[in-house]
Amino acid sequence: NVGAAILEDASTAIATVTSQPGQDFAPLSESMQRLLEIPKEKMFENSAKRIFYEEHSSRNKEDPNTYSFSVPGKAGTCSGHVRALPAVSEETVRKIAQSLGPAGEARSSNL
Repeated sequence: NVGAAILEDASTAIATVTSQPGQDFAPLSESMQRLLEIPKEKMFENSAKRIFYEEHSSRNKEDPNTYSFSVPGKAGTCSGHVRALPAVSEETVRKIAQSLGPAGEARSSNL
């Protein structure tokens, strides 16, 4: 499953979310963080509940920042990416990342 959201227009900010059924969720090991070249100050959360870090920092106001986040899902992992111009606050991106979670189970009625 894939979802997307746009803030103002796609050149300002876009968030995409995917579901990876069957993919186990686990915090990133120190060696994986080094392999992905994630600076310690850009790793905002790396826990059993969420992974959230900045992948790329903007060099100017036209160059977007990119963020990655993942959470455990009901039967796998839910992941998301945000690409946003520096005009979009880190707080806004943080709210997007913290809003990701497994979708609620569908409820059925036995009539």
